[in-house]
Amino acid sequence: MFDLTRSKEAFKHALELLPGGVNSPARAFGAVGGNPIFIDHAEGAFLFDVDGNRYLDYVLSWGPMILGHGHPAVIQALEKVIKTGTSFGAPTLYESRLAELVIEAVESVEMVRFVSSGTEATMSAIRLARGFTGRDKIVKFAGNYHGHSDSLLVAAGSSAATFGVPNSPGVTAGTSKDTLVLPYNNPNALFDVFEKCGSEIACVIFEPVVGNMGCVPMNPEFRDALTLVRERYGTLLLCDEVMTGFRVAYAGAQSVIGIKPDLTTFGKIIGGGLPVGAYGGKREIMKNVLPAGKVFQAGTLSGNPLATAAGIATLETLKETNPYPELELLGDKLEKGIMNAADKHGVKLSANRLASMLTFFFQEGPVTDWDSAARSDTKKFADFFWSMIHQGIYFPCSQFEAMFISAAHTTQDIDRTIAAAENAFKSL
Repeated sequence: MFDLTRSKEAFKHALELLPGGVNSPARAFGAVGGNPIFIDHAEGAFLFDVDGNRYLDYVLSWGPMILGHGHPAVIQALEKVIKTGTSFGAPTLYESRLAELVIEAVESVEMVRFVSSGTEATMSAIRLARGFTGRDKIVKFAGNYHGHSDSLLVAAGSSAATFGVPNSPGVTAGTSKDTLVLPYNNPNALFDVFEKCGSEIACVIFEPVVGNMGCVPMNPEFRDALTLVRERYGTLLLCDEVMTGFRVAYAGAQSVIGIKPDLTTFGKIIGGGLPVGAYGGKREIMKNVLPAGKVFQAGTLSGNPLATAAGIATLETLKETNPYPELELLGDKLEKGIMNAADKHGVKLSANRLASMLTFFFQEGPVTDWDSAARSDTKKFADFFWSMIHQGIYFPCSQFEAMFISAAHTTQDIDRTIAAAENAFKSL
């Protein structure tokens, strides 16, 4: 068992300074119990905590470290930029170059606006959709997470029209009244709502592969239903690729799923591990954003040189090295190896995976939406999580989060992880 004394002391101190001792809820380990682990540094596929323990990292800062931690190209780009200044509040060449890379990669994107977070990207894209269509209502899906802006922090209501109700104190009923919440991967529910009020719906926001109820890919029938309601009712499709963009494929998850949205949001990888977000789409829509149009959005740190330089280095490296075939092989090996180990020891387990993004659910499955994901045995997951931690394997600290593989992971790392999982299953 690892010694976590310094992490425990650090958390006790942080509790006096930060709400819950953290700056984002998932970091508190509330879903698995115990104290969070404080990280000192990272290198390649590994994390090192303040107690000196080393972990093989499958969280990767919740996705963006696709090249691994401290990739030389990213570090070199940051070292170059930091000597010239970290923020100007004025245009730089870095912004245009990163925009070029995104537009070249993603077929549905013709123009881009950079912001500083995924939350800011989705919030701004929804405002743009409303401004462009002149409509107020939006549709989202239960279990899809699009950041913490008020209109998206809603749960499904009990009324037949599925109007959202606030699920966080501080979010007003007025803010959430125009958000409709539907089950994911359910074409019939989508058609029903559009038959009732389709002409009032500005956009449908969705994740092509959900990451915050575990990894849940969109099924083909649901994809076709989204395309149909756009054609029939003139609503916009807003694809949230903050987590999946450049992760499951260089051209985005939309290229794998086979859907062409009107607007797309990005984050994570396009900042190379630094705070960043973006929204983009058809030129006729994006030209409605101020100062080209009248839809307001601004930010002093939007497109800052550090984040854009790191993003350029990351995307150019991905383009040049194309790690995606190898990531697919590693993902397949990890999925099959852990599923076989679970079956060997009689542990009920199912897996969802798309490329280097996957989740193991402690249930028989299948998992296709939030209701089915919620049937997972979270107690068993917590026991599994801590067993893996004590063997030096860092998995996401919630049953309902996706895990990721980086280009820095090796076949030997996957073998080690499978062996650790088998040891964990023995104790379960």
